[in-house]
Amino acid sequence: MACSPSILVFTFVFLSWLATPSCSWGTRQRDGYVKDACSVTRYQDLCIDSLSSYSKTAKTDPSKWARAGVSVTIGETKNVTCYLVGLKKNNHMKGRNRVAVLDCVDVFQDALDRLHQSLGVLRRLNAETFDTEMQDITTWISSALTDEDTCLDGFEGQDSHEIKSLESKVKRSSYFTSNALALVAKLASSGP
Repeated sequence: MACSPSILVFTFVFLSWLATPSCSWGTRQRDGYVKDACSVTRYQDLCIDSLSSYSKTAKTDPSKWARAGVSVTIGETKNVTCYLVGLKKNNHMKGRNRVAVLDCVDVFQDALDRLHQSLGVLRRLNAETFDTEMQDITTWISSALTDEDTCLDGFEGQDSHEIKSLESKVKRSSYFTSNALALVAKLASSGP
């Protein structure tokens, strides 16, 4: 018995419809995890974009979200540090800008150290010393954010293409750091 084309189309559409909700629901649920985690951040779109791949493992665990936030911040901060080191090595910037780049390299390396220190503690949180650890981590990440902001001070009032590019990269890094700080604050408020 041959099937009419309309029955085949109906069957295909019906089976597709049946398959879509479960797949879509799983994706929607994972999207919900990252949106919920990022709801406390200032730069939510950036947070969602950078952390969505962690949804499947982090789910509703504030500790995992905090670690993920600091991890992606380390990656972004490393990228900016490498960019700044490149500017330092190529000697393209002169005078005041050269000094500002040297300062930026120093403060970004300090920020990286503080972020690595934070991630190390986040990986081995202890329920008995949780509050102290969270205070330390908050202080370190806040200091990293201050370091990133300090980098831009030396370029204030300048508008060359190269300076604007540098500022854009540094600001983006500070957005990641701000988001990581918010995720850590959420973990601190949720307790061990």
